[in-house]
Amino acid sequence: MADIIQQLPDSIANQIAAGEVIQRPASVVKELMENAIDAGSSKVQLILKDAGRTLIQIIDDGCGMSETDARMCFERHATSKVRKAQDLFSIRTMGFRGEALASIAAIAQVELKTRRRNDELGTRLVVEASEVKTQEACQCAHGTNFSIKNLFFNIPARRKFLKSNSVEMRHILDEFQRLAIAHPDLHFTLHHNNTEMFHLTPGKLRQRLVAIFGDKTNQKLVPVEETTDVVTLKGYIGKPEFAKKTRGNQLLFVNNRFIKSSYLHHAIMGAYEGLLPKDSYPFYVIFLDIDPSRIDINVHPTKQEIKFEDEKLIYNYLKVGVKHALGQYSITPSLDFNQEVSFDNVLANKRLKADNNGSPKSFSGSDSSTAIPTVNKSRPQNDNLKHWQKLYDGLDAFDQPQEQEESQDLQQGSLTIKSKWGETEELDDESGSFSRQRKEPYQIHARYIMTQIKSGFILIDQTAAHERILYEKFLAVLEQTNASTQQELFPKNIEVSPADAATLKEILPQINQLGFDIQHFGQNSFVIHGMPADMKSEHSEQEIIEMLLEQFKSNLELELGIRENIARSMARSAAIKRGQKLTNIEMQGLIDQLFACNQPEKSPSGHNCIVTFDLEELGKRFSVT
Repeated sequence: MADIIQQLPDSIANQIAAGEVIQRPASVVKELMENAIDAGSSKVQLILKDAGRTLIQIIDDGCGMSETDARMCFERHATSKVRKAQDLFSIRTMGFRGEALASIAAIAQVELKTRRRNDELGTRLVVEASEVKTQEACQCAHGTNFSIKNLFFNIPARRKFLKSNSVEMRHILDEFQRLAIAHPDLHFTLHHNNTEMFHLTPGKLRQRLVAIFGDKTNQKLVPVEETTDVVTLKGYIGKPEFAKKTRGNQLLFVNNRFIKSSYLHHAIMGAYEGLLPKDSYPFYVIFLDIDPSRIDINVHPTKQEIKFEDEKLIYNYLKVGVKHALGQYSITPSLDFNQEVSFDNVLANKRLKADNNGSPKSFSGSDSSTAIPTVNKSRPQNDNLKHWQKLYDGLDAFDQPQEQEESQDLQQGSLTIKSKWGETEELDDESGSFSRQRKEPYQIHARYIMTQIKSGFILIDQTAAHERILYEKFLAVLEQTNASTQQELFPKNIEVSPADAATLKEILPQINQLGFDIQHFGQNSFVIHGMPADMKSEHSEQEIIEMLLEQFKSNLELELGIRENIARSMARSAAIKRGQKLTNIEMQGLIDQLFACNQPEKSPSGHNCIVTFDLEELGKRFSVT
């Protein structure tokens, strides 16, 4: 039988290796920018077209390469940073594996121009699919200029599985920001589709964080600085009151290299124990400087995982360091999340009195949440109402004695209650009973709403239910017509981070369709001329836009259409929160509008809105076993 094992050609081997190293345009940005930093550059420029699909260009003013080195850099395992095995345990450079350029050249069209400072002429190379097409002398500035065109042009399957430009740009921005934060003493610029997004001049770490995350970041920062025999900690953490519901701005660096470690993240979160509400994430940028011999960074091709010689020791130092910083600057929670029940009752009574003194109002989520825009109900919604209405048929038969007691306290005459279902329920003063009655709902732990049905009772998650209601309403507005706008007496200027400014500009037409009136005012500034007419919120305009952007970015990976993403993000931001007390009128309004939805069982994120408990099932639970 003939031999069947053979060695793969270099071109195929490089394509296979590229699958680990180069996963998306952001991977190319990371590898080339790290090489530029290792080359001793003082200025690094990143130029993109179509979120890196068409062009990724990195220009630096580093040491440059000779003609031989320019050719050798595209060979597999060719590196200037490792000479012997022992060097792996004393690495201070960003790169060392010698795989990135060979992998990039295998799946893209690459043009390289490079010149050393003392050379008169530089070198130009053109490589496609690992094959050198051109090598010649050229005139160019000192340093290195890489142009990566048509990524994955020879692997259509990989190119097909790239996400939308918004998603890919988000990943590129993450890599760019991490490297820019790790090296605040260098000059970085980023241009996308001929628009400058970042212009970061050299400075201190605090200045770099403000330049990347926005001017308001400065007031949120608490410095961290601890020195031990094993590790040195420095950086900044965020004040608890500025914590967000979404992850994203939690950055941990070891020897200036960004790493991912759920174990060390847990240490930082442990330091915030008692200072944060549930499911909130603080801002932090922390640098750990440690002897390279105590760590192993050769764990994964992306070099974002590290093994420590004594991980528990690092965990304890990190937790203590963050706790010390919080204590040193007298950081305390801005809200009492363990509020006494007695105070809750006082607040609830005040709200009930206010509701009773005024005229009945329709449900709007709460005084501090977004009201629901008015949209004509479709036929499927009316069918839904009839279907859900059947759950209440015959409910009055279970509680006849109680109804008679309650009716004695009512004044004589007839009382008419207008139902959201288009039905009228009348109390007859002679018989003292409702022709059709629904029991008043009851709120449990300010999170769930219980209401009776003829077969038992149902529990409703108030947050998930309100998200479903708002999602369908916002989606209907986006698909049909513009919502009404309440113009501001004085327009308000807001500033967002450069990354958020790019996202907001992209979705601005759809945002304005929901009732906002926002215009771009240049760079990272926007002017708010109006807000949705039915929006009532305790948050400022800036906070509302920031919350919307956070939710929108967290949904990017789900491959939602832009309308669905915006509707989902608005619903998530504006929905009533857990722990928010509701009046009976608000609870009943929530129930009515939930059952009018096309899909009342699930929230937009897939969580259950309704759980049903059957009387027969309850009887079995109380039976003797």
